[in-house]
Amino acid sequence: MSLSANRFFRPLLWPTLMTLAALPVLIGLGVWQLERLEWKEALLERIETRLAAAPVELPEPREWSALDVAVHEYARVTLTGRFLDREFHYFTQGAQGQAGYAVISPLEVEAGAVVLVDRGFVPAALKETDAHGGVPQGEVSFTGILRAPHARGTFDGVDDPEKNIWMVRDPAVMGAALDGMTVAPFIVEAGESAFAGEWPKAGAARVDIPNNHLDYALTWFGLAAVLVAIYFLYHRSNGRIGRETS
Repeated sequence: MSLSANRFFRPLLWPTLMTLAALPVLIGLGVWQLERLEWKEALLERIETRLAAAPVELPEPREWSALDVAVHEYARVTLTGRFLDREFHYFTQGAQGQAGYAVISPLEVEAGAVVLVDRGFVPAALKETDAHGGVPQGEVSFTGILRAPHARGTFDGVDDPEKNIWMVRDPAVMGAALDGMTVAPFIVEAGESAFAGEWPKAGAARVDIPNNHLDYALTWFGLAAVLVAIYFLYHRSNGRIGRETS
């Protein structure tokens, strides 16, 4: 008789059933995270390509109602128009993490049609218009990054229109205060050299999309491996796996 014939494994019912139920779930979650990783890497590559491409013309107001903003997001666009004497202050953080506001101003690109332009960040102390230099006057032309609206999340605060403090950068919400104007369904972030003056401090769009899917996948696969190891160690410690000595 060979040595392998002396080996035995007598699995316990409930540990086996629970392991067989949990193992496909853990492996499935790992595979799903790998699929998400592939999707996220393609998205980030597409964004970087758009940011590096030459500027294109801003979509015309007649196209706004049917525009798929996601198709154009992160594209560099050129704008020409006049700013209305109005600002919206979106509560956010600066590059160094300091509290402050993004100064968003409506730019009239055609009669009655405006694009909300994020002109850049100001510290909280410079929130008021006269403190950071006011709205640019006359006709202006500049390049910016087209961005989709922010969806309101569970933890977003409540807007305070009376104090001009907005917690979500959504042109539909802000634009409701511009009676009689057609508001673009997107926001344009002004480029770094779009306007003169130190404040607001404009800059190129930040790609702040997290990509932790590989870490998550390794975590799920690691848990699956640990589960298998515990399963066999448990059986071994209970004398359910080993080799016959006789």
